[in-house]
Amino acid sequence: MATLEIRDLHVTVEADNATKEILKGVDLTVKQGETHAIMGPNGSGKSTLAYSLAGHPKYTITGGTVTLDGEDVLEMSVDERARAGLFLAMQYPVEIPGVSVSNFLRTSATAIRGEAPKLRTWVKEVKETMAGLQMDPSFAERNVNEGFSGGEKKRHEILQLELLKPKIAVLDETDSGLDVDALKTVSEGVNRVRATGEVGTLLITHYTRILKYIQPDFVHVFANGRIAASGGAELADQLENEGYEAYTKGGASA
Repeated sequence: MATLEIRDLHVTVEADNATKEILKGVDLTVKQGETHAIMGPNGSGKSTLAYSLAGHPKYTITGGTVTLDGEDVLEMSVDERARAGLFLAMQYPVEIPGVSVSNFLRTSATAIRGEAPKLRTWVKEVKETMAGLQMDPSFAERNVNEGFSGGEKKRHEILQLELLKPKIAVLDETDSGLDVDALKTVSEGVNRVRATGEVGTLLITHYTRILKYIQPDFVHVFANGRIAASGGAELADQLENEGYEAYTKGGASA
């Protein structure tokens, strides 16, 4: 069973000519088939956790460990983390001019699988997955994220998730900027992946609205650079009613 283990993780970032600690001892275990929601206010460190797991060079790990199936994630390069089975759906996906969606997806799948997928089978798989996300087939010939709407960018992230089949998926505010219809479509894509039972999901969000479509097994409150509380889905309902004030009185992290 695939398992992501985060132990006492500390992370700093350079800001305003000073070093600032963002993560202050994060402990979390995500197992295959589980869905964990991380909720918290702006500046609590949620996205820092996501990008630190993916290996973003902006963030410096100063303490703690991260392992995936016992392997040291922090010693891996960004592409090695992806090949090991770690996936990040970004809050703000970047444009890649000159690279079509179809080429990007097949190149990514080749890198992850270690060999190029058979073309006929691959084309069928891509078309079926795009249809499930209500994406026009012509989308595959557009350049990655170039001129995409917010909803198109998020659909493309989930398209990658469905096709690449990682062990652990980190979804950083996937609901950000989505209207109700797009949110439902994207959530259905995530739920198809969850239904396989083969992926552990770490869902980062400010709000409970996406949790109405994606039912978490565990909910964690992120505040001041660490997990301040954990519980079941009922904790999300409590946060909806009461907010984060009880967890942020000590001051928020960036």
